Amino acid sequence: MSGKDLDMYMTMLRALAEPNRINIVELLRDGPLTVGEIADRLELRQPQASKHLKVLSDNGILEVKAEANRRIYKLRPGPFQALDTWVKSFQRIMEDRFDNLEDYLQELQNKEKS
Repeated sequence: MSGKDLDMYMTMLRALAEPNRINIVELLRDGPLTVGEIADRLELRQPQASKHLKVLSDNGILEVKAEANRRIYKLRPGPFQALDTWVKSFQRIMEDRFDNLEDYLQELQNKEKS
């Protein structure tokens, strides 16, 4: 993994660490929404929702499309796919360790039986 990749993961995780931002991401899982819809559903003031949406957009998590006088936000799949790949790399390591532990425990049991 390159330093650039690690920086991207850390930036994304920092942006998602704020509860209102993770709630916005959860809302957008079901599809695009306007700032007003997000603010209403999360019971936020529109300027507050806009501030969080800007952070998420600036960190590459969301994309925004201007439609007349409205801004529509949706999730960008790329960052989540990259994060999923990164997390799965740890899962493989842990599975390998559990397999090694299982082999070791089996070896100990076989020695006890002998």
